[in-house]
Amino acid sequence: MGSSIWIHAAVENVWQAVTEEQYLSQWYAPGSTWNIPKLAAGEKMIFTLMPNDHNQLADPLPMQLTIQQVKKQEIFSFYLEVPETVIAISLAVKDNGTTVSFNMQGYDAPLANLKALLEGGDFPHLS
Repeated sequence: MGSSIWIHAAVENVWQAVTEEQYLSQWYAPGSTWNIPKLAAGEKMIFTLMPNDHNQLADPLPMQLTIQQVKKQEIFSFYLEVPETVIAISLAVKDNGTTVSFNMQGYDAPLANLKALLEGGDFPHLS
């Protein structure tokens, strides 16, 4: 089982938030940056993890990710070095909102931030 959360927001808005650089940098490890030249399978993107209180980094850590799958308003997946380590974000319309799921555990904090971003609340986890 992975991590999931229900968000009171239209799937179109949630899709933007999980695939566009300016939104990703707000909720997924806030302050860290994304560079997604082209949102398509096989394309490369750069996620730069910035030092914060939780990761003990001294310098920014850029990671080149490969996009595995893009299915509009349904799934966005990518991996760091090998396809076996894929991170998949899935969306499903449910009860006038959208359920967002990661394929692995440990994403409760980013999901809570995503919910706050889309519902207009305060971010519970800032780093």
